[in-house]
Amino acid sequence: MSTRYILPVFTCLLALTAISSSNAAPNGRVVGGADAVVGQFPHQVSLQRSDGSHTCGGSIISETFIVTAAHCVVVGEGIEPYPPRFYQVRVGSMQRTIGGQLLKLKRIIVNKAYADFQNDIALLELEKPIVFTKNIQPIELAEEEVPSGGDVIISGWGRLSTNGPIPHRLQWNTLKALNAEECEEVHHLGASVICLGHEPDNGTCFGDSGGPATYNGKLVGVASFVDDGCGSDIPDGYAKVAHLREWIRANSGV
Repeated sequence: MSTRYILPVFTCLLALTAISSSNAAPNGRVVGGADAVVGQFPHQVSLQRSDGSHTCGGSIISETFIVTAAHCVVVGEGIEPYPPRFYQVRVGSMQRTIGGQLLKLKRIIVNKAYADFQNDIALLELEKPIVFTKNIQPIELAEEEVPSGGDVIISGWGRLSTNGPIPHRLQWNTLKALNAEECEEVHHLGASVICLGHEPDNGTCFGDSGGPATYNGKLVGVASFVDDGCGSDIPDGYAKVAHLREWIRANSGV
């Protein structure tokens, strides 16, 4: 039986307990990806604790809202978020520790249907609007399902392997979408999850949580979980934006 893991860098915001796995870990980046170049992912943000340490990713969807994973911001296994003052976001930089703009949060909105890896999505409302530049831009929300086998691009500052280091430079990789029926056969989690398949030693890892999966330039997924550690042969799980789009719009006005 496989073991399913959510993907923040740390399991608890306050205790700073690192997520680990007893399964063998692959080597590589994102896992198995490459360094991003300046301007390649202008929607990507680093969600950080107020001390500047990276915990999750996120995507800019408007001047005042960022989308991330619910499990990145909730207390324990519930749906109550930590206070916004516990966080900040860095936008417009390939480096998680320097560059771009650091922004404070005004409010955190968690999908009340979040539970058991389903509906794993939250919105971060910023104190002040983002000043857009060529390297800081919103991404459009997907309205339709990704076809089976479609090339989906993921990005993040997640660990380079299950127990590996956290990169300073943003990483990216290309995975393959499973359709709704194929995804249900693998994870049995219903319509709110999109599955992304990959070769072993590739895929999402701890710290990529909340980060984007894109198809044809639109946001199709929000990084949620992996099975049997990072880079296993089991498809990674992302919150499906097409399914959750109306909730995003109703709570952000996007």
